[in-house]
Amino acid sequence: MEVERSLRVLDGAVAVFCAVAGVEPQSETVWRQATKYNVPRIAFINKMDRIGADFYAAVKSMEDRLDAKPLPIALPIGAGEDFKGIIDLTTMKAIQYNEDSKGAEFEHIDIPSELTSESEKWRNFLVEEVATYDDALMEKYLNEEEISPEEIKDALKKGCVESAFVPTLCGSAFKNKGVQRVLDAVIDFLPSPTDVGSTEGSLVDNSDEIVNIKNSESEPFTALAFKIATDPFVGKLTYVRVYSGSLQKGSFCINSNTGKKERISRILQMHANKREELEEVKAGEIVAVIGLKGTKTGHTLSEKGDVILESMEFPEPVVSVSIEPVSKGDQDQLAKGLNKLTEEDPTFKVKVDNETAQTLISGMGEVHLEIIIDRLKREFNVNANVGRPQVSFREAIQKSVEKIDEKFVRQSGGRGQYGHVVINVRPTEQGSGYNFINKIVGGVIPKEYIPAVDQGIQESLKNGVLYGYPIPDVEVELVFGSYHDVDSSEIAFKVAGSRAIITACKQANAVLMEPIMRVEATTPEDYMGDVIGDINSRRGKVDSMEQQGSNQNIKATVPLSQMFGYATDLRSLSQGRASFYMDFSHYDKVPAQVEEKLMKTRSSNNGASDE
Repeated sequence: MEVERSLRVLDGAVAVFCAVAGVEPQSETVWRQATKYNVPRIAFINKMDRIGADFYAAVKSMEDRLDAKPLPIALPIGAGEDFKGIIDLTTMKAIQYNEDSKGAEFEHIDIPSELTSESEKWRNFLVEEVATYDDALMEKYLNEEEISPEEIKDALKKGCVESAFVPTLCGSAFKNKGVQRVLDAVIDFLPSPTDVGSTEGSLVDNSDEIVNIKNSESEPFTALAFKIATDPFVGKLTYVRVYSGSLQKGSFCINSNTGKKERISRILQMHANKREELEEVKAGEIVAVIGLKGTKTGHTLSEKGDVILESMEFPEPVVSVSIEPVSKGDQDQLAKGLNKLTEEDPTFKVKVDNETAQTLISGMGEVHLEIIIDRLKREFNVNANVGRPQVSFREAIQKSVEKIDEKFVRQSGGRGQYGHVVINVRPTEQGSGYNFINKIVGGVIPKEYIPAVDQGIQESLKNGVLYGYPIPDVEVELVFGSYHDVDSSEIAFKVAGSRAIITACKQANAVLMEPIMRVEATTPEDYMGDVIGDINSRRGKVDSMEQQGSNQNIKATVPLSQMFGYATDLRSLSQGRASFYMDFSHYDKVPAQVEEKLMKTRSSNNGASDE
C-alpha cells in the first residue's frame, strides 16, 4: 500500500533495476501499479560494478517481463570490475569518473574507439525513436543533418511524459557513477507539476460528472490526503498532494468525503532527516499538515467541499492473527496502538470475533502483520500474545436461483409481526461485490420497508451459510412480497430478507473459497527440483519456469493456507540461496478433502479456525 498511495500522487518515477538480476518479481508488481496510475518513468540499471553485470540483458528483461519500451540514453564503458564510466548518447561524449574522488569528479572525453560503432548504432536507434515525436527532428534525421542534444532532449521529454518509452540510464550508485546523469534526467524528461495541466475529479452531488481541476494557484484549493503517520513529537501527520489553489496555515478547508470543516494548524515540508515549517502550501506541492481530525487516507480536501478526487483502491486483507494483551495494564495501550495503526494503514483491519471474543488483526500477509506487531512493541510499548495466523476464507454461490419466497409471521397476542419477500439471487464476478436491485412495483411492499430487507440480506451474507465466512459477490433482486397494515414492521421485513437469502444461498450450491497467492521463487538450478516438489506438496500449480542469469525463476499459484513458514522452508531447501516474492491473485474453490479438514478443525476449536 505504501507504493500504491505514493504512485497515486507522483508525477514521475525512477525505476531502479539490478544489472545482474535484471527485472525482479517485486519490480514487476510496482511497474504494474505505476502503469495503472499512468506515471511517466525513467529507468536506472544499477550495480554495473558487480560481477556478472550485463546492461543489455537487463534492458532485454525490461522488454520481456514488463512489456515496456526501454530507450537507452547512456551506455556503459565496461562492466563488473572494469566498469569505468558511461557514454552519453545525447551528446555522444564519454564520461569518465575519478576513482580517487569516489565518483564526485568526472570528465567528458571522446568515446573509446572500440565502442564507437556500438555507440553509433544505439544513437541512431535513439534518434529514430524520438523523431516520431518531433516533425522537424524527423526531417533533419532523414536529410542526415546535425541534430543538437537539446532537440533530442525535447523530443525525449514528450515521449516520456506520454509513457511511449522509458529513457534508460546505467551506473553504480555504490561507486557514485552515473548518479548525476539520473538527476539530470529527472529534470530533463519527467514532468514537473506545471507540466501536468489538470487532474480529473468528480462532483460530490453527482459522481458521474467529471470535472477538470486545473493546476493553478488562482484556482480553488483542492488536495488529496494520501498518507497518515503518527509522529512522537507532533502527533498525527497527514500527507497531502495539492492539485490546485493555495492554503495558508491556520486556515480552514472542507473534507469533501465527510462534508466537515477541518483546520490546518501547521504545514511541514518533510525532508529525510528534518522538517521545515511553511506558511503556505501551493499547487503541485507535497507536504505534511497537522490539525486534521476526521481525514483518512484517500479523502479529498477542498475550499468549497464540492469536488472529490479519485481515491486509491485498497484490497481486502487476507491473513488474520489473534492478539491479546499480556496484562490489564497493556489493554489500554493495545487499544490506542491498534487505533493509530488502522488510521495509518487502510489495509490493516481490527475486529472482535463474536464467537470467541478474540481481537483479530488482519493484513496483506505474514510480513505485514509481523511489522505491525513489532511496531506495537517498539512504538506503543505493548506486550501482547499473538495467535496462529488464520486465512480469510470466503463463501460463494455457484448458480442463479429465482422466486425464493419467504414469509416471517409471528402472532403472540396483541400486535404481531408480518414480512413477506420474494427474491432472485445470482452470483457476480469475483471482486464486484454486493448489489441490491429493487424491482417492487405497485406498492406490494411499502418503500419504508425496502431498506430493512436490504439490511437483513447484507447481515446474513456477512455470516455465510456454510461455516460463517462472508459471501461478497452476489446480486439480489427484490421482485415481490406482501405486507399487513397493522403487523408489518421494519424488523419483520429484515428477518424475512435474512431468511430468504439464507435459503437462496443453500439452493445456489454455496461453496467455500480460499485466497490463492501468486508466488515467484528464484533459485539456483541445483535446487530447482526440490523447490518445485515443495510447491506441488503445498497444493501449488507451477505456471512457468524461465532462466534468469544463472538462476531459475519459477512462477506458481499456491493457496495462502499452505504458505505459512515458506520463507524458512525455502531457505532450508536451497542452503539460503533461493528467494521468493508473493502477492494476492484471486479466490478459488477449496477442494472437498481440505473442506472436511477445515470442518474438523473448526469443531475442535469451538468455532475458531486454525487453518
